Amino acid sequence: MITGTFEYHQPESLPAAVTLLSQLGDEARVIAGGHSLIPMMKLRLATPEHLIDLQAIDTLKSISIDGGSVRVGAMVTQSDLITHEALFTAAPIVRETALQIADPQVRYMGTIGGNVANGDPGNDMPALMQCLDATFTLVGPDGERTVAAREFYEAAYFTARDDLEILTEVSFSACTGGYAYEKQKRKIGDYATAAAAVLLTKNADGCSHAAIALTNLADTPIYCEDASQQLMTHGVSDSSIRDAVTSAMGQIDPVDDNRGPAEFKKHAAAIILDRAIRNAWARA
Repeated sequence: MITGTFEYHQPESLPAAVTLLSQLGDEARVIAGGHSLIPMMKLRLATPEHLIDLQAIDTLKSISIDGGSVRVGAMVTQSDLITHEALFTAAPIVRETALQIADPQVRYMGTIGGNVANGDPGNDMPALMQCLDATFTLVGPDGERTVAAREFYEAAYFTARDDLEILTEVSFSACTGGYAYEKQKRKIGDYATAAAAVLLTKNADGCSHAAIALTNLADTPIYCEDASQQLMTHGVSDSSIRDAVTSAMGQIDPVDDNRGPAEFKKHAAAIILDRAIRNAWARA
C-alpha cells in the first residue's frame, strides 16, 4: 500500500520545529527515522496531513558523556549507538540492545528518539530505558520538561508526551556492571516475541543493584521492580533467579498474535529472562 497525501516540512532548528508543530496542531506528525510511522501511514492507521522531519536538526544528533552522566540526542541512530566507543564504555548494554534491532539498513536510519517516543510495545529501547532508569526530555510550546522512562508509557501508542511536544533527548547514568539484553524473535528483523533487559551490580555481599525490564509482553514495557528487589535482597542463585522470574511472569499480559499464542510467549519470556539474569551476573 501507499500513504495518503501529505505536506512535507524540514525545519532546520528545534525552535522552528516546535513552532511549526504548534501551528499545524493535530494534523501534523513529527518523523525521525520513519520506521514506525511510515508503515502505519501505508496501512492508513495514521493519516497526517503534514510531516515534520527532524533530520536537518543537528543539535539532536549528539552523544555526550560527562563523568557518570550520559545524554543522547533523539536523532542519534541505532548505528551511531553501536559504533560510539565512549558510549559502549559507559553503557555497554546500549550497544547490545541496538545490535538486535531489525537489520543494518534499518539501524542506519532508525533513531533512539523515534524508538522510545511513539509507545510501540514491540520496540526494544523503551524497556532498556526503563532498565537504565532513563529520563526523557520533552520540548513544546510551554517550554522544556523531563519525564522518567518508568512513568512515560501509559498504553500501546499512548505516552506522557503531549501532541505538541517533541522528545529531544534521552539521559541516564553510566552503568558498567553486569548487563544483558536477551531477545527471542521469529527471524532477523522481527519484533521480539519476548525480550529482557537486565543490569546487575555485584559486591562482596552479593547483588547491590538490580534492574529488570521486559519487551513486548504487554501493551507497555514492563519494569519488574519486585523481581529486581528479590535479587538485591536474596542474592543471585538458582532459587532467587527462579523466584525473580516467577515474580516477573506475574506482571506480563501477552496476547495471541502472529508471533504465537499467549502461553507460548509466557514460556519464552521465562526462558529469556532466566538467561538474561545469568548472563548479566556472569559479566558482573
